Amino acid sequence: MVISEKLEQTIITTIRTLSIDAIQKANSGHPGAPMGLAPVAFTLYNDFVRHNPKNPDWPNRDRFIVSNGHASMLLYSLLHVMGYDLTLEDIKQFRQLHSRCPGHPEFGEAPGVEVTTGPLGQGVSVSVGMAIAQKWLAARFNKPDFTLLDYNIFALCGDGDLMEGVASEAASLAGHLALDNLLWFYDNNHITIEGKTDLTFSEDVQKRFEAYGWDVLQVADANDTQSLRAQVKVALQSKKPVLVVVNSHIGYGSPNKQDTAGVHGSPLGEEEVRLTKKNYGWNPDWQFYVPEEVAQFREENLKRGEEIEKAWNTLFEKYKTAYPELAKEFLMIQNGELPENWHMQLPEFTTDDKGLATRASSGKTLNAIAPGIPWLVGGSADLAPSTKTYMDISGAFSAENRAGRNLHFGIREHAMGAIVNGLVLSKLKAFGATFFVFSDYMKPAIRLAALMKIPAIYVFTHDSIGVGEDGPTHQPIEQLAALRATPNVDVFRPADANEVVWGWYLALSQKDRPTALVLTRQNVPTFDRSKFAPAKEALKGGYILADAENEPQIILIATGSEVALCLAAYEELTSQGIETRVVSMPCTSLFERQSEEYREKVLPAPIKKRIVVEAGSSWGWERYAGLEGRIIAIDTFGKSAPQQQLMEHFGFSVKNIVQQARALLESGDEK
Repeated sequence: MVISEKLEQTIITTIRTLSIDAIQKANSGHPGAPMGLAPVAFTLYNDFVRHNPKNPDWPNRDRFIVSNGHASMLLYSLLHVMGYDLTLEDIKQFRQLHSRCPGHPEFGEAPGVEVTTGPLGQGVSVSVGMAIAQKWLAARFNKPDFTLLDYNIFALCGDGDLMEGVASEAASLAGHLALDNLLWFYDNNHITIEGKTDLTFSEDVQKRFEAYGWDVLQVADANDTQSLRAQVKVALQSKKPVLVVVNSHIGYGSPNKQDTAGVHGSPLGEEEVRLTKKNYGWNPDWQFYVPEEVAQFREENLKRGEEIEKAWNTLFEKYKTAYPELAKEFLMIQNGELPENWHMQLPEFTTDDKGLATRASSGKTLNAIAPGIPWLVGGSADLAPSTKTYMDISGAFSAENRAGRNLHFGIREHAMGAIVNGLVLSKLKAFGATFFVFSDYMKPAIRLAALMKIPAIYVFTHDSIGVGEDGPTHQPIEQLAALRATPNVDVFRPADANEVVWGWYLALSQKDRPTALVLTRQNVPTFDRSKFAPAKEALKGGYILADAENEPQIILIATGSEVALCLAAYEELTSQGIETRVVSMPCTSLFERQSEEYREKVLPAPIKKRIVVEAGSSWGWERYAGLEGRIIAIDTFGKSAPQQQLMEHFGFSVKNIVQQARALLESGDEK
């Protein structure tokens, strides 16, 4: 919207002072970045970002991300003046309990917040996933006579973002893929918490990004909105991703704190607030003040946003007539739906499939369902041959092929997790895959997916000491416990090929939580389901796989490859007259969401003789083993040796399970 320079300055000052007041009232926050970046954020939103405040989720909106999430008040103040449903009262409750304006932007809390940011580097990395998604969606749905999707992704970032390794990984991949719909605006204010950036940061950022394959533009002064507009227009014509380096003053306008670390993470203080407002030409007594002309602009911008979406809706109505099947598919994606009967393509494995690693049955399952879910995309961190996550139905996404469904992330696990989140936030079904021990590299992104309640899928193979000769560096121990301890994540470790199938069913059906599929490198038997419980029972998280004829004397509980050992132990114990139950527990969080009645049926409280068997940390299993139970687990690191030798060395053998069971039963009462 074209506005006068005077009104522009008034709106920028409003954004600055709302941010200052909110942070001062909360006595907590980061005023420096909002004060310095207000002209940049407003210019982008007013002149370039296509959006509709009344419908923040309309599909062809431009995405705007504040990756330097400590500058959250900049975003909240901006959204308020642009007309979003974020009131002055909301802003006054900044950083308070149940506020819509939390300390860092959180997806789902306030309209217009595209992604949860806070851990530096994550926001810009997610933006790469969003840029890939736009290219993929455009390749599938745009037609010569219908440019349905042509949105761009704008991201604000700071020195901290560009220091974090995850941002470097993501930027490298973005340059390789020539994502020309991606624009990052670097707040080059030379200040971090400890002081000036030259304490630790002296590289030439421009040369670094040019080496990544980006175009780099410069804006000498963040307050020079005319220069900024000119550079953004150039950026939008680039055939590469663009980094716009904007020189700014942190805490702009503060007489005593501008350009100091003191304005980064603390309120200005009441006296400095008054002095700063005087510097802005503002009445120092005004608190949370929005001038009448800014309120009027807000109403006019609301109308503009509605008109932008209305034009797109008209286009889409015509598209529905011209391409009804594609339109139907597009709406399903937007609504988070899956094709009808997609699950009919789920394979069923038989006992003829002997010695099948769960990573292998996962690969077969993925390729069986991929044709039925055209918007399922994903890939691995240079490990597709090992993780079995290449979809044969499609080629690879690249700078030349935007329609490819296989993503080559390269050896960039940190970025892969964030990029998958960006794909999922763009409504695609998406997965990333690597060895389970490297889930440590992805933990920040997994945690944010759980926080955002988005159904990202992470495929982890080589799930235990079963990795064998590669040794402790590649053998996960504590990773299962760590992911299970993360709220709102379903960690699914299937025991055989058919449990794998239902693990994929779970992951693809999720609406509000990520799923980690944890799979073996080594072969495991496929259970005879005519003798044992149906594999679909795995959707309850834990179920009775094999049971005693009468009331059990002992319960064996296991996950993954160790379930087969427990079944073999069950056969031996049963032959010895010991009434035994085997519980397969692929997903403890899913089991905990079942009714108390069901959980009691599977693990009756009176039956206290229990053995848990898992080739990982024992942490957390006390809940199911109980005070009188035992846990066969690993609370050290592994060793380098052939897989079978390792399993026996660490006690994962039928012989040891049977011995432990007999010893437990002989130690006291049988219940």
